[in-house]
Amino acid sequence: ADGKSMLSRHLSLTSVAASCGEVCTVTRDTKMEELPDKYPWLLQKRLVVKPDQLIKRRGKLGLIKVDVGFEDAVSWISERMDKEIKVEQCRGELNNFIIEPFVPHNQNEEYYVCIYSTKEGDTIYFYEEGGVDVGDVDAKAHKLNVNIGMYPSQEQISSTLLLGVPEHNKPLLAEFVTSLFKLYSDLYFTYLEINPLVVTNDKVYVLDMAAKVDDTADYLCGDKWKVTEFPTPFGRKSWPEEDYIRDLDEKSGASLKLTILNPDGRIWLMVAGGGASVIFSDTVCDLGGASEIANYGEYSGAPSESQTYEYAKTILGLMTKKPDEQVSCHLDII
Repeated sequence: ADGKSMLSRHLSLTSVAASCGEVCTVTRDTKMEELPDKYPWLLQKRLVVKPDQLIKRRGKLGLIKVDVGFEDAVSWISERMDKEIKVEQCRGELNNFIIEPFVPHNQNEEYYVCIYSTKEGDTIYFYEEGGVDVGDVDAKAHKLNVNIGMYPSQEQISSTLLLGVPEHNKPLLAEFVTSLFKLYSDLYFTYLEINPLVVTNDKVYVLDMAAKVDDTADYLCGDKWKVTEFPTPFGRKSWPEEDYIRDLDEKSGASLKLTILNPDGRIWLMVAGGGASVIFSDTVCDLGGASEIANYGEYSGAPSESQTYEYAKTILGLMTKKPDEQVSCHLDII
């Protein structure tokens, strides 16, 4: 929902993109009967409803309900709220949903576009057959590499990426992708995928979107993002110990990071240095210990003695939260 809101706010007013600002968020605390007063369009339009918890391929998983009325949308959400599901190897509860207007269209009007960043620059993928059955886009999509600091022209977009697009849709899509890339760069996205991207009635519609931003750019464009809190990945809850270390980090000139990966894991890491923490964690995974890594984190930038003490105490507290005489844990301090 936040990603679509960014697009709706910042894509050029002359853009061919239709507004995607009509989004209603539903959580376990939402009073459903009050929603139509706040969002009158819920009773005026056909709707799409789906979880909004960083779950990809929701269509394949049966986690999208399309072309329904408000009452059916409420019923569909109620049946799934707080229910545990498994996505690949990850289990988690569904507790955050969005409702949006339904956009009637045909299968041949669906496209796929993705932009992602590498150390050399940015890469744009485009494929003329989007939707749930898009398949292996790495093998099928047209690709355009863009050097750091450069912006592709509409002519470049059209001649490189839109080779399989009907001629009457090329100007619309060339303008949209050009505007989308500028927004991607200016707002410090690192990944942005739209699938499907629909062109119908001379407008471009963003139906489903996944995106990542570089949160270290918050001081540059936090006001433009207007995201109050970055969501945790599906299946991973937020821990108070993580919040505590995050608070220490914000009050310090040093760097203190902690992410709980598996509270039942037997390998706990306390590594000094951001680069060293990544290398050490990768090494543990390469040696077959991935399933036992309990945390990822690092302390660096010369934290004070008291800050280091609080960091170590927090990790030791997590290690001993569930004592088990039959299981040994290892704390690797590097």
